[in-house]
Amino acid sequence: MTAEVKCLVWDLDDTLWDGTVLEGDRPVPFHEAVSALRTLDERGVLHAVASRGDRARALDHLIEQGLDGLFTLEEIGWGPKSEALRRIADTLGIGVDSVAFIDNDPLERAEVSAALPAVRTYPAEAAGSLAGLPEFRTGPVTEESRQRRLLYRREAERRRAKESYTGPPAEFLATLGLELAVRRAAEHDLVRASELTVRTHQLNTTGRTYDLAELRALCDSPSHQVLVADLTDRFGAYGTVGLALTEHREDTSCLQLLLLSCRVMSRGVGPALIGHLVRDALATGRRPTAEFVPTEVNRVMLVNLRFSGFEVLSRTGDTLLLGYGSASPPPATTGPVRVVCR
Repeated sequence: MTAEVKCLVWDLDDTLWDGTVLEGDRPVPFHEAVSALRTLDERGVLHAVASRGDRARALDHLIEQGLDGLFTLEEIGWGPKSEALRRIADTLGIGVDSVAFIDNDPLERAEVSAALPAVRTYPAEAAGSLAGLPEFRTGPVTEESRQRRLLYRREAERRRAKESYTGPPAEFLATLGLELAVRRAAEHDLVRASELTVRTHQLNTTGRTYDLAELRALCDSPSHQVLVADLTDRFGAYGTVGLALTEHREDTSCLQLLLLSCRVMSRGVGPALIGHLVRDALATGRRPTAEFVPTEVNRVMLVNLRFSGFEVLSRTGDTLLLGYGSASPPPATTGPVRVVCR
């Protein structure tokens, strides 16, 4: 399966536009490039810049052409472009294998390929065909995908606020006013819920994927509960960041899938959502249990479960079964996240 591109990084001169800003040109953007920018942005593919030149002049020209708002990050200077791409991936919190790069200069593309072999590279003349490539077909267009660029821009604001905060990290989180709204998944949530199962690997307890029909059937099942979680803070909405699938059995409530968007890894959302699920199960007289399938990248979710009071009960093949070790629910107010039910 072709891994999808989460961020396309653009060179500017002779790639996005026809000419060189530093040489005094006022180049016009290529029609095919602008079309690719807008089409992929609509699908939720992020755009960034890695270009040589004077940063201020390049940004001024982006603004003049009305394109500045389409880019999440701009790396403009004179260092190796592979280093710029690495910084972009680190800032966005995505793997370099989710990054693609388009540049008119074959030497620049070769430098990136040598330093970061997982990054896919394209010549400038390929801009018009990018939207048709498998790696850029991200599935159904959702409201979440349309808003992805804005969500990452808000995250940049949070990051700047954190960098300027002089107190401990825990105190900074408390200033955000984090609120997690947990509700039963409705029909309009299912595309996003399915997308989360496909896109989320690190903060995922079992790695199981579900299509729309499967999620719809689970929502209709009297023995299952499908919950989604939306996060907001003082900077605005994060969107739908969590999904929990639970099977209610006679005396247990088994969490078959819990996943969270990587964008909220450091927000304390995991313990907050797990605590809510535990309280909900205990309120029905069932013992909370959870399945966990270890992978190379999801150990943090096992840590979340263990710190939330779960202990390993058994192992069947690759699957661990964990159980909540107390008859008392965890307190509802621990941590920086306030949970509300909708």
